[in-house]
Amino acid sequence: MTMYVWGYLNEYQQEREEILEAVDSVFGSGNLVWGPRVGQFEEAFAAYHGVAHCAGVDNGTNAILLALLAMGIEPGDEVITVSNTAAPTVLAIDQVGAVPVFVDIDPRTYLMDVEQVAAAITERTRCILPVHLYGQCVDMAPLEALAERHGLQILEDCAQAHGARHHGRVAGSIGRAGAFSFYPTKVLGAYGHGGATITSDPEVDAGMRRLRYYGMEETAYYVVARNGLNARLDEVHAEILRRKLTRLDDYIAGRRAVAARYEEALAGTDLLLPVTAEGNDHVYYVYVVQHPERDRIIEGMRKHDISLNISYPWPVHTQTGFAHFGYREGALPVTEDVAGRIFSLPMYPSLSESDQDRVVDALHKTLASL
Repeated sequence: MTMYVWGYLNEYQQEREEILEAVDSVFGSGNLVWGPRVGQFEEAFAAYHGVAHCAGVDNGTNAILLALLAMGIEPGDEVITVSNTAAPTVLAIDQVGAVPVFVDIDPRTYLMDVEQVAAAITERTRCILPVHLYGQCVDMAPLEALAERHGLQILEDCAQAHGARHHGRVAGSIGRAGAFSFYPTKVLGAYGHGGATITSDPEVDAGMRRLRYYGMEETAYYVVARNGLNARLDEVHAEILRRKLTRLDDYIAGRRAVAARYEEALAGTDLLLPVTAEGNDHVYYVYVVQHPERDRIIEGMRKHDISLNISYPWPVHTQTGFAHFGYREGALPVTEDVAGRIFSLPMYPSLSESDQDRVVDALHKTLASL
């Protein structure tokens, strides 16, 4: 059992009574799919981010996909994003028929290199999709300026940045819309799949609500206004998320405490530790480090019964499932280079100091043996 699973189980044991109470309240109500709790969570989640609207959906992929559709992105439109991301970011773009245009990343933060975006804009560009990766935000001011100058929209991928802030603004509240995943391991996670899109644009919100419900108007059941999906957030996850949302800032504080201990304990090593970009409040969804002997380190840590994760070992543009985009190896040199060196250390709010000490001790021994 990995430490990532331990983190999930630790959280469940700590919050078990309230989680089971939430489940029982939904099951006992008879409203399992289309009751009041989704709306209550949406209202609370929108308020946390200081936006007007939130539409809950069934997963983070559809949060992006439906947002793109609600924003009017059509087949053939270009969406500028990055290849150093989870595949669902790009799958959503592809599934609406749009074309992802990749720019490279900053070698220290692993975030979109915003200086490359201007050169990537063409007459077909309609949207910029920055990925707030690993727990911190892309530098948004240059993107906002480009979007305004060229008449583009911004959709933020916030799947790994719940509660992260950029110059005081919460991730997801900066662009026209922000898409979130509530996969169990996220900073704010459900006990299964879930997602949401937030916006202050009533047109985008109305589109999200229609599209997540087969394309029907919520006030006119069985009347399809446009082709949509069955992609609603269910009541039980909404109620669990609503309750957990009140502890989101506590989860973030716990992750920052773990990150601070790593930074102190690993300061003397030759690992490249996480760098927080100027103006960012990092929430440390994952704690990503870098080393040229990454694979040997991972193998060495297994001998200490510690499994480490890589986010992500294969950039999207190099994967066979995305070969139709026409990118060749070498197209994004920084992305491809760091993909061979990055890996993640165990990171979750309930990681005890003793367990973290065990990770650090094993890592020191492994590094010394290289």
